[in-house]
Amino acid sequence: MDVPDIPLNSGAKKLSIPAVGLGTWKSGPGEVANAVKTALRNGYKHLDLAWIYGNEQEVGQGIRDSGVPRDEIFITSKLWCTKHRDVEAAVKESLDLIGTDYLDLYLMHWPVPLNPNGNDAKFPKKEDGSRDLDTEWTINQTWEQMEALLEKGLVKAIGVSNFSEPVLDDLLKTAKVTPAANQVELHPYLPQHELLEYLEEKGIVAEAYSPLGSTDSPLLKDDDIKKIADKHGVSVGTILISYQVNRNVVVLPKSVTAQRIIDNLKIVKLDAEDMDTLNSLYKTKGQRFIKPDWGIDLKFKYW
Repeated sequence: MDVPDIPLNSGAKKLSIPAVGLGTWKSGPGEVANAVKTALRNGYKHLDLAWIYGNEQEVGQGIRDSGVPRDEIFITSKLWCTKHRDVEAAVKESLDLIGTDYLDLYLMHWPVPLNPNGNDAKFPKKEDGSRDLDTEWTINQTWEQMEALLEKGLVKAIGVSNFSEPVLDDLLKTAKVTPAANQVELHPYLPQHELLEYLEEKGIVAEAYSPLGSTDSPLLKDDDIKKIADKHGVSVGTILISYQVNRNVVVLPKSVTAQRIIDNLKIVKLDAEDMDTLNSLYKTKGQRFIKPDWGIDLKFKYW
């Protein structure tokens, strides 16, 4: 099954996003450049980055080492929580680190503004150890600045990440541009069917991070998923990645191992029985793996 492109609702005309991208979260120094080079030389056209990952500069080196032209690569990065008050400066920092003059997609990483003048540039805390939230700033103000990036040509499209329906509803009350995408945790133990229906209604593309779960994920040992993998003669990882593409979701598997990177791009067509099984696993095995404590209610249904 070829990797499809999924059209985006906003930004540059006829802009679409490849349905499988290389995730770079937790890809460490000395590894990520080679992973990016390997991916791009073996058919990937989509890279998913973030400032908070701390590896944008090395990703940029991997892009240059690959020899693949910039205009053939879809690059996403994300605005970190301490940078909500000056979005333009944040995106320009990422552009400088990567070594490019535009991003294809820029996402608000979390709907959680943190104190930009706190005791840490990434995770500021109060004296009692709780998160130092920027309570005088709203994500609606952040979004207004993100919309300005489109006009300046710094990004082709803008979107969000880790947004629930209620948080998106609040954002859309003032937004002039509907987010092009919402990147959230998605896998058979957390399929978020209702959220995906909502996103489809709004014309927002869903993106799946942690599609294989976490380290030592139970998904990789799940007997029901193993049966589907055996049926198709592929790995469990291939089924978990293919699951998202088969439901029109962009999926972002991460790896720094060359063969696994190559294998992750090989997706298969799943039949109705396969999809019914995968869509139902959450009823008895539901689990969310990414649960940072922001100290506020983000209105996530499954938390």
